Amino acid sequence: MIVRPHQHWFLRLFDWHGSVLTSILFRLSLNLLMSLIAILGFPWYETLGIHLTTAPFSLIGVSIAVFLGFRNNASYARFTEARTLWGTLLITQRSLLRQVKSIPTLSLEQAREFANLQIAFNLSMKHQLRHTDPATDLQRTLPPGFRDQVLSNPLPTTLILLRMGEWLAQQRNEGHISDIVWQSMDENLNHLSTVLGGCDRIASTPIPFAYSLILHRTVYLFCTLLPFALVSDLHAMTPLVSVFISYTFLSLESLAEELEDPFGTAPNDLPLDAICVAIERNLKSMNGDPLPEPLQPDKYFNLT
Repeated sequence: MIVRPHQHWFLRLFDWHGSVLTSILFRLSLNLLMSLIAILGFPWYETLGIHLTTAPFSLIGVSIAVFLGFRNNASYARFTEARTLWGTLLITQRSLLRQVKSIPTLSLEQAREFANLQIAFNLSMKHQLRHTDPATDLQRTLPPGFRDQVLSNPLPTTLILLRMGEWLAQQRNEGHISDIVWQSMDENLNHLSTVLGGCDRIASTPIPFAYSLILHRTVYLFCTLLPFALVSDLHAMTPLVSVFISYTFLSLESLAEELEDPFGTAPNDLPLDAICVAIERNLKSMNGDPLPEPLQPDKYFNLT
């Protein structure tokens, strides 16, 4: 996620890092090339007696803009839902540890053991969504015996959640937790399961391919033919206007593709590393343990 300090409106016009311009620069250069071809071929184009006007492009442009708006709204809805789920995760983890620490017979070491399971759950879910290796993070948080069992499991996050349930069930069986209190804790575990299921649903269900494909093709066909409609009126100004219009459509499409998977590591994706550290800081502060430093944006203002 791009986290920038407040800027003057004029300076923001020239921001590079965090914009999608870096990912569409090559595509814009192709549009510039087509504009130059349209200018150089205009004398021959006039002899054909075929005049491509801007009228159909105006109609098509409005339609593309509407569909791009729907596409971006759908992608941003996925991004917003993902952020809401991770916010719910923070609230639930904090509430769950508070309930655990209210057990009268609980020692500090037992509270730390359960908090480590919570931290491991968050880190494992982050790696599961990003398709990365969780071994380093889980080795830091899980006990040796259980760690090997988790790392050898194809679904480690689910196994950690099961272990948390078994830990609470053991406290209940030993008489440290009443049935009513255990029911409330189990409800929070169900909230964790709901968060995991919601994130899995977003990660495993992309926007329908045919919908994205038709919009992708229409945008590129529009940007490719646009210079030939502008050249008869604009002549040498064709590259400037054509590239500017293409930048608008290509950047919106590129941003929609980026937001479609909010759990990645692209500049505009969710900062899952920073969120996991924030949750870990909350849990460790409740146990009075040393806190890890919060993550800060890098020199390109990117918070991962």
